[in-house]
Amino acid sequence: MKSSLNAARRQWELGEVRTDVVDVLVVGLGATGAGAALDAASRGLSVAAVDAHDLAFGTSRWSSKLIHGGLRYLASGQVGVAWESAVERDILLRFTAPHLVSAHPYLLPLTPAVPRSRAAALMAGYRMGDALRAAARTPRHLLPGPTRLAARRTLTLAPYLRAEGLRGALLSWDGRVVDDARLVVALARTAAAHGARILTRCRALALAGDGARVRDELTGEEFDIRARAVINATGVWAGELTPSVALRPSRGTHLVLRPGALGPVHAGLHVPIPGERNRFALVLPQADGRVYAGLTDEPLDGPIPDVPEAPESDIAFLLDVLATALDRPLRRADVAGAFAGLRPLIDGPADGRTADLSRRHAVLRSPDGVVTVVGGKLTTYRRMAEDAVDAACPGAPASRTARVPLVGAGPVRPGTPGRLARRYGSEAWAVRDLMREDPALAEPVALGITRADLVWAVRHEGALDAADLLDRRTRIGLVPEDRAAALPAAEAALAYS
Repeated sequence: MKSSLNAARRQWELGEVRTDVVDVLVVGLGATGAGAALDAASRGLSVAAVDAHDLAFGTSRWSSKLIHGGLRYLASGQVGVAWESAVERDILLRFTAPHLVSAHPYLLPLTPAVPRSRAAALMAGYRMGDALRAAARTPRHLLPGPTRLAARRTLTLAPYLRAEGLRGALLSWDGRVVDDARLVVALARTAAAHGARILTRCRALALAGDGARVRDELTGEEFDIRARAVINATGVWAGELTPSVALRPSRGTHLVLRPGALGPVHAGLHVPIPGERNRFALVLPQADGRVYAGLTDEPLDGPIPDVPEAPESDIAFLLDVLATALDRPLRRADVAGAFAGLRPLIDGPADGRTADLSRRHAVLRSPDGVVTVVGGKLTTYRRMAEDAVDAACPGAPASRTARVPLVGAGPVRPGTPGRLARRYGSEAWAVRDLMREDPALAEPVALGITRADLVWAVRHEGALDAADLLDRRTRIGLVPEDRAAALPAAEAALAYS
């Protein structure tokens, strides 16, 4: 397949970029960087895209998995950001990634902590969000509108809520992606199908307007990549390569709850954070039975780690917030794991909170010509990428990515198992054929993932080691004991390259 990423293709393309001059070099392969590689390549430009680690290694795999229409931004007066979010959500739902992005219901329980006046204001906000949906032309059947539920119906959908004093709930719908890292993989593979060279384990040591000094992290060898334009899409680490970029990172922590910790979870949950007007903790059921609960918004001071850790203080905070709505407070033992991501927020007043900083993105040009794209959020990655390529290559053809379907977005063959269809879309049949050719690959590994999923990731999704397989191509590694149990299968899959 033209979109396949693997060790052999990486080695071949490493040789090519040492001698060629590409139109665009993209540094960073999270959602925005992979999106920029696709945007530039689909315009007919030659592209090399590098990352020091792996696809979706940084912030893009630590999101809440929401593809949201910007309701929170409406509440804070950021109408432009909200509109942009609604438009980009529509593009993902209808055109580019309908196999990965779908609507999901969320309940906001009307507990005694939510007075009737606030409930009315929240419903008015939901209706404004629905008006944005209509303006963005997202069909009602893809994204239903908000409604109010009686207490009995609320407890049917969420029996783990405290019944005492419950007046019902507000039901709203928004977009979500089945797995944010898989969205990035689909972007990178689609870019590769358009001719982009996608090179993981290649660390940019220094950037200039005409290229970068790069080190192959697998061999230690250094070389230059020459380019007519350079885009720094390294997110929260952008200032390390372009010192003129000022960011104020914030940490968002999520809990991973053990399956069954809450009982049956049929819908997501918005739990108001005490003392905050427009902030909510989220309860997000996952297809594998786990439940994510988050998220915090805490400033990060000091050096930026490659993999941020979720501190116990964040875990305790989230458990306390959830306890305000649950019939039985969660215990620390109910938390099987936790993860934290760093938001690359554009710096604001020193005395302001990171929760109050704008989520609008910015495209900046340094004196040497490097274009840096920062800020924003997962939902608007495509628009961020488009703006970055426009700035870096002003004479290029117009962006096409609003109608470029990602790998897997085509029709799914009848009879395809639902798990495979949700994970691979139109490519599901190829993964199923792997199992038919070698029945041993149908053996489950963990959380519904089979050995065939791991082999597919090695052959077609650019996985180079066990960590790629367990931590990004799948999310098995979020729980340490699951990771340890699946490690032998991941190591065995690497032999199928």
